[in-house]
Amino acid sequence: MSDKETLMIESEQIDIKNILAKYLRYWYWFAIGVVLSMVVAFLYLRYTTPEYSISSTLLIKDDKKSPDLLSNAAFSDLEVFQASRSLDNQIQILKSKSLMQRVLTDLSLYTSFYTEGRVKTTEVFGRSQPIKVIVNDLDSAAFNKTIFVNLKDNNSFEIEDGEKKTAHQFGQQIKTDYATFTVVAAPGLAKKEGGQVAVKFHDIRKLANSYNQRLTVAPVNKEASVLTISLTDVVPEKGVTIINKLIEVYNKEAVEDKNQIAANTIQFIDDRLKYLTEELSTVEKDVEAYKRQNELTDVSSEAKMYLERASEYNRQLSELEIQIDVLNSIETYLKNQKNQFELVPSTLSIQDATLLNLIGKFNELQLERQRLLRTTQASNPIVQNVNEQLANLKVNILENLGNIKGSLAITRNNLRANSSQFASRIQKVPAIERELLEINRQQGIKEGLYLYLLQKREESALSLAATVSNSRVIDSAVAGDLPVKPKKQLIYLLAFLIGLGVPFAFIYVRDMLNDKVNDTKDVESATKTPILGEIAHNHTGETLVVTSDSRGPVSELFRLIRANLQFATVGKENRVILITSSMSGEGKTFFSINLAASLVLTGKKVVVIGFDLRRPRLSQSLDISNEIGVSNYLVSDYLPVEDIIKPVPGLDGLDIIGSGPIPPNPTELMLLSKVDKLIKELKQMYDYIIIDTSPVGQVADALALAPHIDSSIYLVRYNYTHKNQISIIDDIFKSRKLIHPMIVLNDAKKENGYGYGYGYGYGYGEEVTNPGKKKKKTTLGV
Repeated sequence: MSDKETLMIESEQIDIKNILAKYLRYWYWFAIGVVLSMVVAFLYLRYTTPEYSISSTLLIKDDKKSPDLLSNAAFSDLEVFQASRSLDNQIQILKSKSLMQRVLTDLSLYTSFYTEGRVKTTEVFGRSQPIKVIVNDLDSAAFNKTIFVNLKDNNSFEIEDGEKKTAHQFGQQIKTDYATFTVVAAPGLAKKEGGQVAVKFHDIRKLANSYNQRLTVAPVNKEASVLTISLTDVVPEKGVTIINKLIEVYNKEAVEDKNQIAANTIQFIDDRLKYLTEELSTVEKDVEAYKRQNELTDVSSEAKMYLERASEYNRQLSELEIQIDVLNSIETYLKNQKNQFELVPSTLSIQDATLLNLIGKFNELQLERQRLLRTTQASNPIVQNVNEQLANLKVNILENLGNIKGSLAITRNNLRANSSQFASRIQKVPAIERELLEINRQQGIKEGLYLYLLQKREESALSLAATVSNSRVIDSAVAGDLPVKPKKQLIYLLAFLIGLGVPFAFIYVRDMLNDKVNDTKDVESATKTPILGEIAHNHTGETLVVTSDSRGPVSELFRLIRANLQFATVGKENRVILITSSMSGEGKTFFSINLAASLVLTGKKVVVIGFDLRRPRLSQSLDISNEIGVSNYLVSDYLPVEDIIKPVPGLDGLDIIGSGPIPPNPTELMLLSKVDKLIKELKQMYDYIIIDTSPVGQVADALALAPHIDSSIYLVRYNYTHKNQISIIDDIFKSRKLIHPMIVLNDAKKENGYGYGYGYGYGYGEEVTNPGKKKKKTTLGV
C-alpha cells in the first residue's frame, strides 16, 4: 500500500472519529432522548388497549373423497352426493358479509359494553358484563350512540342519555326515540352501587364490515383442505364467540341448502307418484277385464319367435317413452308459475349433460336468491339481477328440453317403423293377442316409471336423513396468551431508535443551518491558512488571565500558542505581530493583552499598541487612561514616544500604548511615515510589539500596517464568526496582503471539540505534539 493511500485511510479514520466525537459531546442529549422515548413507549403500552389473535382450524370435506356410506355404488348416480366443493369458494362464503351479519344477529351484538377506569375505558363481554341489553327495535339514529347505565342496586338502575337521566327497573322494556330495549342483570354478578357501564349501539352491517376486514381465512397449505380462521379483537372472549358462531352458522347454512334440494325433490316425486298410481291402476284393470273377456290362456309357439323380436323394440320404445315423459314432467314443472322460484329436480336420470348443467346452474341461482332474501329486500338490484338470470336460464332449459324431446321423438318414430316390419310376420297372431300386447306395453311403461320414481324418492329421503355438515372443526377457537398489538419489543425498539434519532437529527439540522464556525474543520475546509492554536472560553470574566501563578486552561493555551509562535517563525525575525479579525467582538484585544503577558513571563519586554483608532478598547480593558495615545503621537511633531507609553499595573515588562482620541481620518493617519518611525523606536525599546488593529473584514486599516509587521494573527471566534468570513483570511493568505498570516481559534468550548492540550505541527513539515492529544500535522511556513 502506498504512502498516499495510507494517508487517505488515516484521514478517513480521523474524519469518522471526529464525527463520532462531535456527536458524543452531546451524549446527555441522547441519554435524555432515549429515557424520554422509553417513558413514552411505556405509557403507550400501559394505556393502549391490546389486541389478541383468535384462531380456529376447520376441515372442509370433499364428498367424492369421503369414504362413508354415501360413496356406495348403489348411490353413485345420485348427484346430490357428488358435488365437490372448491376450497376457494368456501373461503369466500366464510368471509361473506351476509354470513357475518347473520352471526352478529344471532349473537345479538347490537350493543357493546364499556367500563371506565382511572385512565382508559375497557370493553367487557360475556362473563365480565354486569348487565345485558336485549334490543327489540333499533332506529338508524341509535347507531354509534352511547348511553350510560348507572347501577343503583340489584333491582334498579339509571340511564344517562346526554343531560337526560331516567330511572328504571331491570327487566322493564324501555322505549326511546331511537330504540326499544330491555336491560337485564347478568346472572351471578353482584352490582356495586354507583357503578357505571357505557352502552354503545351498533349498525350490524357496518359492524359486520369491520369484523370482515379483521377476519382472515386461509388454507393451512396447498395440499390440505384445512382452513385457518383467525380474527383480532381487543376482547379475546368476544373473538372466540364470534369465530365459533361463524363456523356454526356456516355449517347450518350448508345443511339447510342440502335439505332444501332433497325436500323439493321428494315433493316433486310424490306428486308424480300420485298421478302414476292412478294411471297404473287403470291399466291393470283394463288388462284384467280384457283377458277375462277374451278368455286368454297362452300364445302359440310360432308367435313367440316373432314377438321376442318385437319385444326388444318395445323395450326400447318403453325407455324412450319414460325419458320423454320425464322431460314433459320437468317442462310442465318449469312452466307452472307457482314453481317460478323453486328448485328444479335434478335426480331423474336425465341423460343430456347440457340439460343437467343448466338445471344445476338454475338451482344454484335459486339458492343464491334465497340466501340474499334473508338479508335484503326482493326489490334490491342484486336480487333483480338474479331474477333476470333465472328467467334467461329458464328459457334456455325449456329450449333444450324441446330439442331433446324432438330428438327422442325421431328415435321413437324410427323404432316404430322397424317394429312395423314385423307386423306382416304376426298377421296370423289373433287380433286379440295384439290388443293385449298394446295394453301390456302401456302397463310396462307405467310400471317402469313408477318403480323408478319410487326408488329415487327413497334415495332422496335417505339424503335428507343423512345430511351432514360440509366441515369438521379440528381446533375450536382459542385466543393467544400474548397480545399481537401493540408489539412490545417493536415499540421499545422504535422508541430507542427515536430517542437516538431525534437528538441526532436536531444536531445535524442545527449544524447544517448554522452558518457560524463550530469546529476546527470548518476553518480547515475553507482555507489553507495555518492554524496557530485555540483559546478556551474564559469563565473568569477578567481581561488579564495570563500571570506568573496562573495554571488554568486559558493561560496554558496562551503559553502553548507562544511556543507554537516560536516554531512558526523559526529562522525569521518575529518581533512585530499584528492582531486582527473579521469583525469586532472576536477577542482581538483580549488575545493581544494575554499573548503579550505570556511573552513577558519569558523575561521579554513587550508593548501592546492600540491601533484600533475607530473603536478603542485596549486602555479601557485594563482601566488605563486613554487621553493620550497613538493618534496624538501621529498628529504631533513634538510628542515623544515615552509620553504615550503606559505600564500595566502588576506585570513588569508589559506596557501599552492606547489609541488616544478617535481621529476623523484613521486610515490616513496609519499611512503616515511616523508610523514607521514609531515602530522603529519601539523596536529599540522592546523585544516584542503587539499591534491590536481594527477588524480587517470591516475596514482596511490593518492592511495599511502590513509593511511594518513580521507576522499577523487572525482571530476566529467559535459560534460567532461566520463561515463565509473565513474567505477573508483565505484571500489575505493567497494574495499575501499580510505577512505570514496565522489563525487562532478563540472561545473554544466542549461543543466545539475543545480539549486541553491541542497539538499542531509547525515549521516546514516537522511534527510537534502535545501530551493528551493525538498527533496532527499542520505546515506553518509561508
